[in-house]
Amino acid sequence: MNPRTFLSRIDDGAVVAAIVRAEKKTSGQIRVFVSHHKVVNAVSAAQRHFLRLGMDRTRGHNAVLIFVAPKSRQFAIIGDQAVHERCGEEFWKRVAGEMTEYFRQSQWTRAIVHGVATAGSVLAEHFPSEPGGGNELPDRVEHD
Repeated sequence: MNPRTFLSRIDDGAVVAAIVRAEKKTSGQIRVFVSHHKVVNAVSAAQRHFLRLGMDRTRGHNAVLIFVAPKSRQFAIIGDQAVHERCGEEFWKRVAGEMTEYFRQSQWTRAIVHGVATAGSVLAEHFPSEPGGGNELPDRVEHD
């Protein structure tokens, strides 16, 4: 799918609202990135963007990135070191599987919002919000 078409079919406001809701309950940070490029491996591409976006520099190493590459029909959801240590590989596989079902039904916004909400719930469990913690990363859908 053309990334611009994909972006036009996403309810940006709903995604941003989901990020804001999720981050109110956690010190963790969540970002969504849509790539305009074809990628061979979504996880590798997500890891590069994770670093490029400075997501590895959060205080608690508890950031999560949802990366979508519509041209390649791929996506990945990855977390920083502390998130991965507490959640494990099975968590990522489960969330990706759930998101895949929504993507298959062309429910683009619902897939992303579900990923954000699920990641937010797990972040809240392991990384509750801290007084004065603040928002370390912008709450918006990024793209290149």
